[in-house]
Parts: sequence; structure tokens; C-alpha cells
Amino acid sequence: MEEKFDAKSNDDVLTAVFDWTKKGHKAALATVIDTWGSSPRPIGSQLGINDKGELIGSVSGGCIEGAVAKEAFKVMELGMPRTLEFGVSNDCLLYTSDAADEEDSVDL
Repeated sequence: MEEKFDAKSNDDVLTAVFDWTKKGHKAALATVIDTWGSSPRPIGSQLGINDKGELIGSVSGGCIEGAVAKEAFKVMELGMPRTLEFGVSNDCLLYTSDAADEEDSVDL
């Protein structure tokens, strides 16, 4: 059964990211922009990350959140957005720079 996009959950993520930045923290917002096959989260799903390592939301249901958070710290440090590509390996998604085998794309 395909998971449907949940706008209410994204409102919570956006509110948290706004609140973090309002309090002077750096924050990054990751958004699923493309999927295929049996991706765990639908396009539009979001994950907020702040400079203290707090997370809200989800872009993968668990498999790639750590990799996205790690890259989010680089984005917060450099101030340069990027797109991450993830491919399938065993039961989890792996970060890859090869878009040919991508399963999910996440904007950060």
C-alpha cells in the first residue's frame, strides 16, 4: 500500500525549522523530490535538522535519515543547498553519486 503525503506532518516540520532559526540556530530542511518503486516515503516528505542534531519529520522511514542529517550539517556550515541521490542495496538505501541507480532524491 502506497503511503500518501501528509501535509500536517510537514507543517510541524516547517514550524520547528522556523522556530529553530528564530531562536538563532542553524537549520536545514530536506525534502523528498523524486522516488520510484517501493520508496518508504512519498514525494514531498520532509525532515528538519538543526545545528544541535535535533530531527523532526522523516524522508525515509529510518534508512537514510542518518546520511541526510550528516549532509545537512555540511549544508548548514557552507550555506550551499544540494540534492542527494540514494540507491538500493540489500534492505536499506545507500548514498550514491550515481543517479542511474537512484531510488530516492532528496533536496537539502
